[in-house]
Amino acid sequence: MKSQIKRSMKFSLTIAVITFVLAAIFSIISSSILSGVIWILGLLIVLIIVSIGVIFDMLGIASTAANEQPFHAMAAEKVPGAKEAVIIIRNADKFASFCNDVIGDISGIVSGTATAIVVLQIADLFGEGDGSTLQLTLSVVLTSIVAAITVGGKALGKYFAINASTNIIFFAGKMISIIERRFKIKILPKNEKQYNKIK
Repeated sequence: MKSQIKRSMKFSLTIAVITFVLAAIFSIISSSILSGVIWILGLLIVLIIVSIGVIFDMLGIASTAANEQPFHAMAAEKVPGAKEAVIIIRNADKFASFCNDVIGDISGIVSGTATAIVVLQIADLFGEGDGSTLQLTLSVVLTSIVAAITVGGKALGKYFAINASTNIIFFAGKMISIIERRFKIKILPKNEKQYNKIK
């Protein structure tokens, strides 16, 4: 029991540190990009950030809904991505936590910040200062639209995650397999004994 608590605390601390670093990186990058583009491109960037959150939310849910059995035969035939898919499913709690809580929540926070920057850009375009009626109106309208797209997108993503979990996780496994092979980056935790036993 104590070992489980220690592992849980270690994982929670690791996730917190990763979230802090990624949130800082995403915020700096998005703010830097948005400060140098027109508001239309700014809105497009906001939609891309929202889409990233929706996609990762779908991946996280799919990992908890998928069954590893369909991938065993593929893994035995050394189909690229099959072993990775099994590992994702066996570590669904951690994978879902990273996708939903880390990437999903960061995307929500960054998209909110990015929306605020776009609002300021549009207000400046009309020569309206800080706290003007136009700025407040734009802030409410754009924030509501982004929130609606985010919630609607995640609702649609949940449907696909539950009903097409096998295909989604297989695709994720293939992408991870390609990245790990080509860039020599370890993404998934691999216990060698368990990894080699996947058939």
